[in-house]
Amino acid sequence: MSGHNKWSQIQRQKGASDSKRSQLFGKLSRMISAQVKVAGGDRNAVAVRSAIDKARAADMPVDTIERAISKATEAKDLETIVYEAYGPGGVGIIIEALTDSRNRAAQEIRHILDKNGSSLGSIGSVMWAFQKVDGELTPTMTVPLSEEDGVALEKLIDELENNNEVQEVLTNAE
Repeated sequence: MSGHNKWSQIQRQKGASDSKRSQLFGKLSRMISAQVKVAGGDRNAVAVRSAIDKARAADMPVDTIERAISKATEAKDLETIVYEAYGPGGVGIIIEALTDSRNRAAQEIRHILDKNGSSLGSIGSVMWAFQKVDGELTPTMTVPLSEEDGVALEKLIDELENNNEVQEVLTNAE
């Protein structure tokens, strides 16, 4: 009967939720640091305030936010890279990454795509199916997916979002 008590269940569930929270906080910290660097250390810049607001909405502790801001002056240069890919059923995927190593990010994303039967596209190969509305990308054309392609796409997106380099994943799936 080992492993069947209430404490084991709580511990397992808490461990899983803590892991997801930690990963989210890491991404948000990196986003804050990047925006602070771009703004030259100005905490009141619109992009910095927006990043801080996203972190607060995710219940990120104030001291963690402050640490991310202070690390921005010491951190390596982080750059935003946008990858375009084709997923299951020919769906277009936009992957936004924030990284200090362009090569590492490309290798990790390519590995995840290959493992899931998807491929990296060239510049502009997928972006044409999206438009910027109020600063956010939205699909202009959607692709209908079968149930099995939908499941495969969901698995691919989960793996991409679990990568520390990836900040956001957008698709034009219906």
